[in-house]
Amino acid sequence: MRFSLDTRDLDVKVVKAIIAGWTGRDRDVLDRHIEELAELGVAPPSTVPLFYRVSSQLLTQAAEIEVVGPDTSGEVEPLIIATRQDVFLGLASDHTDRALEATSVAASKQACPKSIATRLWRLRDVEDRLDSMEIRSWIWEGESWVPYQEGSLAGIRPLGKLIEAAAIETARLGADEAIAMLCGTCPVISGGIRPAARFRMSISDPATGMEITHHYRSTALPIVA
Repeated sequence: MRFSLDTRDLDVKVVKAIIAGWTGRDRDVLDRHIEELAELGVAPPSTVPLFYRVSSQLLTQAAEIEVVGPDTSGEVEPLIIATRQDVFLGLASDHTDRALEATSVAASKQACPKSIATRLWRLRDVEDRLDSMEIRSWIWEGESWVPYQEGSLAGIRPLGKLIEAAAIETARLGADEAIAMLCGTCPVISGGIRPAARFRMSISDPATGMEITHHYRSTALPIVA
């Protein structure tokens, strides 16, 4: 998997992938997200946050993904890529099967590819202003892009704390190996969680004007009875 940094490319093999769930820093906002999911039949978490292991092969930088059935949707999330040498911040979508989520959150996380952007920032270069960074997503509805999610990293538990809580250990990684963690999302602006075949997302740094963006399309494969 290749990422673009400021002055060079970074090639890594992701050997472990983690989805951090229920990571809202503000309990009221977190409860709102839990209520959104409850409307879809998803049981509330036993504790927060929770860390789900998924196959590292689900991570993809492709512009198109394939999913099974019509009930999947994306979620914009900050992405941590941790190597033996350094830790990086990026952008990802925790694309999830909402129908399956009502039965098993863990299984729903494993059911869909996770689309990730090709650019990274060194975490140490931006960590002093992480809370001011903004994440947004849009979905294609009708004939236009509709704002879907909007929030800041101040709404998510500090990324350093999540790294510690997930027990991410990089000392034994090979020189080209990495651990990836999706770090949680923000609530939907309006209209509730819903599927869309096209998804756009961004993470931006207001202090510098830097931005990482990504968009992808999902194709729903038929469910064969």
